Amino acid sequence: MMKSIIIPSLCSSLAVAISAAPVWADGRPKPLSNSDFMEIDLQEAKLGQLLFYDPILSGNKNISCATCHHPEFATGDGVSLSIGEGGIGLGPERHPDPQNMPEQRIPRHAQALFNLGAKEFTRLFHDGRVEVDASQPGGLRTPMDTDMTQGFANMLSAQTMFPVLSADEMAGHYSENDISKMVRSGRITGPGGAWDLISKRVEAIPEYRDQFKAIYPEIKAGREIAFTDISNAIAVFIAHEWRSDTAPFDAYLRGGALPSKAQAGYDLFYGEAGCSDCHSGALQTDHDFHAMGLPQFGPGKAARFESHRRDIGRMRVTGLPEDAYAFRTPSLRNVTKTAPYGHNGAYADLTQFLPEHTDPKGSVARFERETPVFPKFQADDWWVLDRPEETHAIAASAVSYKADLSEAQIDQIILFLETLEDPVALEGRLGIPDRVPSGLKIDR
Repeated sequence: MMKSIIIPSLCSSLAVAISAAPVWADGRPKPLSNSDFMEIDLQEAKLGQLLFYDPILSGNKNISCATCHHPEFATGDGVSLSIGEGGIGLGPERHPDPQNMPEQRIPRHAQALFNLGAKEFTRLFHDGRVEVDASQPGGLRTPMDTDMTQGFANMLSAQTMFPVLSADEMAGHYSENDISKMVRSGRITGPGGAWDLISKRVEAIPEYRDQFKAIYPEIKAGREIAFTDISNAIAVFIAHEWRSDTAPFDAYLRGGALPSKAQAGYDLFYGEAGCSDCHSGALQTDHDFHAMGLPQFGPGKAARFESHRRDIGRMRVTGLPEDAYAFRTPSLRNVTKTAPYGHNGAYADLTQFLPEHTDPKGSVARFERETPVFPKFQADDWWVLDRPEETHAIAASAVSYKADLSEAQIDQIILFLETLEDPVALEGRLGIPDRVPSGLKIDR
């Protein structure tokens, strides 16, 4: 039996309206149009581009949003569990800094950023801890609950605030800088809080100050730059840069044709294989949470007073036992470019992942420990898999789904998934800037 789990700040219920993906009467997806996406101010997007690539937002001024969400790796970083603070390098080459070793890796795989400006997205992060909720002040529910600062233009903007508050992602370790000290002491909002310190860094740079004044009338009129202004601009950039609706699949939805084997994969995906039961609509997600029995390794998600290494997913947000080990259904846009797969990147490629996905309850038992680890993290990595009671709990929670697909059928599904590759989105519309106003080094 799984040991009892203590979870802080639980919500007994979450009143969230999930936007349904547009589909025809037979369940097949409708093509996407401009009305399905948030409107973009190009000048604001260009400001957000600079902020996205600028390490000025991190505590030690050494990590940007792009460090873990880089276009070279399809807006991820190409590894199972990222190294944020205490890391050197980019993507699969990133490794611990011997002079400033990280305390731990990021417990979950860096998710891709495609189509996060689509209006049907109402939940973000693997566990949906940031979500649209009309009952909350500002219309959003986040782990900050009633302490949540208002002024975020949308959910995508709000999610930007969390990486800069994470010691292991961007804030830095305790006592390393003024921002990490505020985070550790719980001073996030208000004058002198972590967000205020970040905002003052940005405002101190004349080039940034001038651009904010040109875009936001209130700032031109004398208001100081707030963190919500920074996150709003970054959200507009992400929504513009990585909108993905010009793939071969989109041309098909608008009346074109797919290659015959890809068509067979499409028919399986939206038909007898049942993939679209969860990966529904044109963006291939129901925006809901499902326990798929994925093997777990790494530091897990635990409060500081807990000593386990498990990650119970959605249950950490809702406190509901039925949500144990459930994670948000990801969109599959450009999925063939976003390896590795799973909430912790347990599978290196789709030929490994898809067969396991067709029999979730058996995935943990079949998992082979091939994921490379750094010696510092070895003890953490296999904590769950070394405990039968933990692996049993994961398997027991998994959905009762089984699809008997042949190797040929799996190959056909992968050929269909390749039609989701969008060269425009993969390339990006604005690209990596030549420089950022802070003058700090850009990850390339």
